[in-house]
Amino acid sequence: MTFHFSPGAWLAPGLDWLNRNFHPFFDAISQVVDGTIVGLQTALLYPPSYVIILAATGIAWLLLGYRMGLLSLFALGFCFMMDLWRETMQTVGLVSVAVLISVLIAVPLGIYAARRPKVEARLRPILDIMQTVPPWVYLIPAVMIFSLGRVPAILATIVYGVPPMLRLTTLAFKGVRKDLIELGQAIGAPPRVILTKIEFPSAMPTLLVGLNQCILLSLAMVVLAGLVGAGGLGAEVTRGLTRMEMGLGLRAGLAIVAVAILLDRLSRAAFQRRKIPGDKH
Repeated sequence: MTFHFSPGAWLAPGLDWLNRNFHPFFDAISQVVDGTIVGLQTALLYPPSYVIILAATGIAWLLLGYRMGLLSLFALGFCFMMDLWRETMQTVGLVSVAVLISVLIAVPLGIYAARRPKVEARLRPILDIMQTVPPWVYLIPAVMIFSLGRVPAILATIVYGVPPMLRLTTLAFKGVRKDLIELGQAIGAPPRVILTKIEFPSAMPTLLVGLNQCILLSLAMVVLAGLVGAGGLGAEVTRGLTRMEMGLGLRAGLAIVAVAILLDRLSRAAFQRRKIPGDKH
């Protein structure tokens, strides 16, 4: 006689109970998240493509230099030339919402963990699990609760985006110089002022690194998002795979690479500009 342990036998009744008793709550979350994504995607798709391309190029050129401006022009122009502009903007909207939610979750928790070593120790194994469990595993309960669409894709993306941002937020605030904090306390500054005027500026370089990692990991989930009906470039990759259309899958894959390089270089350039003068690290 062999012993078999099936987690599904324990989890499925729990998910059924949640659906029966909290369906209005989950439906409200789904509508808010889905409405936010659709609104952002609509805003990105409303102007003509050349307006978005020129605006992104000009802003990057003015704020980060001509190289970043040219990179924006080439990356977005490539997506347009591949006839994947709509899918690219859908992906950018999806990733933007996922990153925003991840930051809103990770930064407060990271600050709290930096001040409470016991909290950091308890969060560490949870973050390890979130980063090591295959992402499609999270999609199973998410799809059972929220059905197919953008919301389960966002949840899976957030699960992968939160850990690096939270870890680096904790590291950043633990690394703030104690003498600066003591100086603020000595002059009678309240905790809110110390946080916003001393700790955040000192921690900003590391926070930007965490944001960079959060963006790239979230973008890496777009193919998974396509599997559950979230649309965007991931859906095109999935369509090319299921139809054995190498050209479609290759075009969508290269568009994802172009967006990833653009977002990576922009966030790195922002990090370099925000470095503390004289910082050797």
